[in-house]
Amino acid sequence: MEEYLSQLNEAQLEPTLQKDGPMIIIAGAGSGKTRVLTYRIAYLMSQGVDAFNILSLTFTNKAAREMKERIAKIVGTSEAKNLWMGTFHSVFAKILRFEGHHLGFPSNFTIYDTQDSQKLMGSIIKELGLDKDIYKTKQVYSRISSYKNSLITVKAYMNNPELKEADAMTRRPRMGEIYAEYVDRCFKAGAMDFDDLLLRTNELLTRFPSVLAQYQDRFRYILVDEYQDTNHSQYLIVRALADRFQNICVVGDDAQSIYAFRGANINNILNFQKDYDDVKLFRLEQNYRSTKNIVGAANSVIEHNKTKLDKVVWTANEEGPKVKIHRSLTDGDEGRYVASTIWDAKMQNQLSNSEFAILYRTNAQSRAMEDALRKRDIPYRIYGGLSFYQRKEIKDVISYLRLILNPADEEALKRVINYPARGIGQTTIDRLVVAANGYKRTIFEVLKNIDKVDININSGAKNKLKDFVTLIESFQVMNQTATAFELAEHVVKATGLLREINKEGTPEGVTRLENVEEMLNGIKDFVEGQQEIADTTGNLAEFLEDVALATDLDNEKGDEDAVALMTIHLAKGLEFNHVFVVGLEEDLFPSAMSMNTRSELEEERRLFYVALTRAENQAYLTYALSRYRWGKLVDSEPSRFIEEIDEQFVDNVTPKLERRINPMLSADIFGDVEPNKIRYKPAKQAVLKKPTKSIKQEQTKFQVTTPKNLKRVSATDESNNSNLFDDTLTVGNLVKHIRFGTGEVLKIEGKGADIKAEISFQHGGVKKLLLRFAKLEVIG
Repeated sequence: MEEYLSQLNEAQLEPTLQKDGPMIIIAGAGSGKTRVLTYRIAYLMSQGVDAFNILSLTFTNKAAREMKERIAKIVGTSEAKNLWMGTFHSVFAKILRFEGHHLGFPSNFTIYDTQDSQKLMGSIIKELGLDKDIYKTKQVYSRISSYKNSLITVKAYMNNPELKEADAMTRRPRMGEIYAEYVDRCFKAGAMDFDDLLLRTNELLTRFPSVLAQYQDRFRYILVDEYQDTNHSQYLIVRALADRFQNICVVGDDAQSIYAFRGANINNILNFQKDYDDVKLFRLEQNYRSTKNIVGAANSVIEHNKTKLDKVVWTANEEGPKVKIHRSLTDGDEGRYVASTIWDAKMQNQLSNSEFAILYRTNAQSRAMEDALRKRDIPYRIYGGLSFYQRKEIKDVISYLRLILNPADEEALKRVINYPARGIGQTTIDRLVVAANGYKRTIFEVLKNIDKVDININSGAKNKLKDFVTLIESFQVMNQTATAFELAEHVVKATGLLREINKEGTPEGVTRLENVEEMLNGIKDFVEGQQEIADTTGNLAEFLEDVALATDLDNEKGDEDAVALMTIHLAKGLEFNHVFVVGLEEDLFPSAMSMNTRSELEEERRLFYVALTRAENQAYLTYALSRYRWGKLVDSEPSRFIEEIDEQFVDNVTPKLERRINPMLSADIFGDVEPNKIRYKPAKQAVLKKPTKSIKQEQTKFQVTTPKNLKRVSATDESNNSNLFDDTLTVGNLVKHIRFGTGEVLKIEGKGADIKAEISFQHGGVKKLLLRFAKLEVIG
């Protein structure tokens, strides 16, 4: 047996050695599925299968690169380079480069990112004279994106009265018109958006049987990772390509299907065995990542889902510490608890910052965490923020490069035609757009024939437009012989981009210059890297495709020692020593927008399962009793997911609170009850002056009323004020505040309604509080 195969356990070895036929591998979290995929490809190659005949579809480009590196160590670098391996979008973009001419697209078509697509959509809405408050760009884009992923083309939409009626009901009856115009403009610009890469591949394989037969013959063995996250469009492409030889291996975990909002269909994995005859089923159930307590906690939660495949995830790892659950008063306290816990764990266990991750349901939750980490001087990094390639100065350079390669690219042209400023105003650009639409030509074609077209532009502006055309055409000539790096370096100088950024003379300007420099370094690195890969040259087209399909995580160097902050969706596939899952409150996690149906709630539970199983040794679950939302402090209650964890796996750092029910009506509306009608009288509560036991040993409730020297306020104010004292507050009292925590009264001053207390809080420092507003609880 090959030496590398000895590294697999029995459950992993079986699917690795299964050569032919359809097969599904149900792989639990941390069960080594990437290793199985990698070694299975290496094994196929050792059995004489040509690398050119293997197609491997992964979740991220980063995962594909890592797998290729592992395979290269086994079969050799030159052979590994011949594998077709990457994300759905990158692999199908490559096919469309070769075959797009069948659909009328140039081989150097532009790939529009979300920003480009939304910009074009906004232009169309404006040109059609539609109300942008009803036809909101992002909503329209999202709707059209969902059409494409459901394979609803413009023709299919126009023939579907139910869809048209649904859009009319939302006061958007002209959606079909926008959709048609958007598709037409993309086609005219020689551009595809992300959704087109799948839709057009389906169109190609459906309309041209000879092309389908060619790729069916080429891809004799197909492997698909994260199959539970495929959408309908991806499913159909895989079905079509695998139909001839049916040597298809899909790997996934239904318990980690968390992308329904992107169109992912969990039924693809649930129904795989119905799609093919004699499907072999394998289960990877041993978790190598996490401790017994974490695995047990995660299993006990996911057990509440009804829609799932049978499997029992287990681990031979040590018991490990229990999952810690912590309750905070506010989201600010929650952040401080997380930061101080990280600090303590680092000091006690000599851990690096990069061994910690803070995961949250929404990006907005990062603020409280960032504030607390900064105050503790703990370095952190937020993932999923503005991607490097979305920064303005980088988009400017990329737009010039896109225009050189594809002069029909309307969005790129509009971005750079007057940047740096060359005296071409918005009015001139608008007239060019109208003329291009009128002549059914691209804007660049209109520019090249500016003297021949009927357009209301003065001679001075025409000369500037001619100079711009000459500039772009000179770059195109250079592109025929220069590398992507040589061309990009020339473009940033010749266009005046560097000079424009340099003259700002601000710290931001310096950062922008550094970003452009970093981009040039990246292009050089890319060109050198491409020289090693078969069938590549490192030209401009290859670089732009790589940029268009790059994700935020693909560009991470991973050598920075910082705490990772990210949404749970982004954390999929990653692992950390210590993981904090924060904001575990009803309406936040599970999200208020995902509790309308059982399927939505089950997706939220799978998301929690993913979050919990990112942890190797220690997981912390935190929630707050109140949280700022839209500037208001609102009460929260613990997430149902906390209740669903079997108690044997958890350690409540803070004791559970009894649920308190506040009456919604005022008792005054029912009138006074006559004393002689009261059948039972409660015993008087004893007034306790000071607790005899420590507060941690016994949670003592203290009845508090307003100080005697304060004026009585209205009943409404009184009901909203929890600061009601039996006796006047005295120096030395221990008190508790909802924001600042525990503190000691140092001084009391003022009279009547203006009485103030100076209090030294453990976390908030010394504060002066007006007693009539301060929500204090006397604890000693």
